[in-house]
Amino acid sequence: MKTYVPKQGEVEKKWHVIDAEGHSLGRVAVEAAKLLRGKHKPQYTPFLDCGDHVIIVNSKAAKMTGNKARDKKYYHHSGYMGGLSEITYEELLRKHPTRAMMFAVRGMLPHNRLGRKLARHVRIYAGPDHPHEAQMPQEYPMGK
Repeated sequence: MKTYVPKQGEVEKKWHVIDAEGHSLGRVAVEAAKLLRGKHKPQYTPFLDCGDHVIIVNSKAAKMTGNKARDKKYYHHSGYMGGLSEITYEELLRKHPTRAMMFAVRGMLPHNRLGRKLARHVRIYAGPDHPHEAQMPQEYPMGK
C-alpha cells in the first residue's frame, strides 16, 4: 500500500476567526499556527501548504501574565554598527497593536520558504471588526 500525499490543488482551504480577547498571547498564537500548518486535518503533510486561513481579532486585548508586558523586549537591528534597538511589549502594543501577535505567530511557523508562505495566510486586527465577510469565515472557539 502506498502513502497518500495530497496535491496542492486537492486541499480545501477554510477561514477561521479567532477572538484573542481575554486569552493569552501565546495560546492564541499556538492555535493560529496549528490552523495555518494544517495539523488539524487528516491529510496533513509537513512539507506542503495544507492549512487554512486565519483571522485574529481583538489582538490588542490579548493578555500577558505576570510582569511580561513591562519586561518582555523585542529587538531589531538596522544592520549598522550600534544599530540595535529594543522596545517593550507595552510600547509595541501602543505603537503597533497587531505586530506583537504577528511576531508570536511567525515564530511558531517553520523558518523557511513554507513558513513565509503560511505567514501570508494570517490577518490580524486590533479591534473586533474585520473586512473579510465575503469569505464566510467560521467561528473558531479557543480552548478546543
